[in-house]
Amino acid sequence: MHDHRHGHDDHHATHDDDHGHAHPAPPRAAAAGHNRPKATVQWQVPHRPDDDAPHPDPERDLDLVEASFVESFGRAGDPTSFLRLANIPFVGVDDAGRRLHLLRVEMESLTDVGAVSPLLGGAGFHYDPLPAPMVSHRRRLAFVYHDGRGLSRLDFAAARRLTDLSASSHFALTPEG
Repeated sequence: MHDHRHGHDDHHATHDDDHGHAHPAPPRAAAAGHNRPKATVQWQVPHRPDDDAPHPDPERDLDLVEASFVESFGRAGDPTSFLRLANIPFVGVDDAGRRLHLLRVEMESLTDVGAVSPLLGGAGFHYDPLPAPMVSHRRRLAFVYHDGRGLSRLDFAAARRLTDLSASSHFALTPEG
């Protein structure tokens, strides 16, 4: 028995006839992953003291920050300001207490187009050029500092870890001994 109001525009009365017809399902919002972003997941601890709150990782996504630095530094109109924005000190102190003075930023572009592998028995090596899909492109970044005795090359993370003492400075050369 089928006795209910349909709400369709073509018939508005209740009816008692025994016929079957399908009702369309009510429209649903698309599920996550189906033309919709994934829902945000959040873990809440409502009664946690403020001093117990987790602190955001200051080095989060540092690899992405470094990649953006490499991509943009060479085109920067004001490299000095760009270094300041990236928190790269011009004068810094490392964990060993060495005072370092920034001299230059080195960026290398590397493209691997071949591979070598050892022959069985260790009698030599076999070389193969890489097919285009296997060619890899890499960039290397180094900050070259002088410590009064020689040059030190630091990567992006190590340069950012220096204690910043940036200001005009001078240093005396001391004899080794």
